[in-house]
Amino acid sequence: MKERLGLILLGPPGSGKGTQAKLLTEKYNIPQISTGDILREAVKQRTELGLKAKKFMNQGELVPDDVVVGIIEERLRKEDCERGFVLDGFPRNIEQAHALEGILKKLNSQITQTINLAVGEEELLKRLSGRRICRECGEGYHIIFNPPTNGGICNKCGGELYQREDDQEDTIKARLAVYAEQNAPLIKYYQGKGLLHRVEGKGSIQQIVERIITTIEGTRRDD
Repeated sequence: MKERLGLILLGPPGSGKGTQAKLLTEKYNIPQISTGDILREAVKQRTELGLKAKKFMNQGELVPDDVVVGIIEERLRKEDCERGFVLDGFPRNIEQAHALEGILKKLNSQITQTINLAVGEEELLKRLSGRRICRECGEGYHIIFNPPTNGGICNKCGGELYQREDDQEDTIKARLAVYAEQNAPLIKYYQGKGLLHRVEGKGSIQQIVERIITTIEGTRRDD
């Protein structure tokens, strides 16, 4: 029998982590654990940690590590994680990585593979700077990959399309620099544990997920 999967997806903004995580959940029938999603769910459910997180979110501040870690632990304790999980957006720093290791030890679980989606800056700029959003209905487009039929007009409602401030080139470069700085210790940490696998993140969605699956299956142990 193949080992239970504990996957972490690493990758810069625009690398497609969320898309790939969803495909991996379908392939392996395990849940995607996205930090943003579970924070919003905890707030919605008005859990003790959710209410703590809400105070920071309402003020536009980052939710502290101890609250995020607590919410991650609550999620990992749920029954659907017994088969495994895909972590998307967590851990974000070395402190969170150490906390995650402590949680998994308590749960008699572990990380089995850490996939680092590698995408060059030029490609990331093309992906992120090309995004456009409808002012009226919020429909998303991309000037290269999913262009509107009629220039800067939404196909769905006829509203004006605009580029978000954080999708402008200077802002993207700043976000990528911050990510690289924060991510370097994580890369080193999981590399040191022999869990890091670099996967080329350029190509079609299907090509990329096939590379990830090949990597997972090639490094997965039989129990």
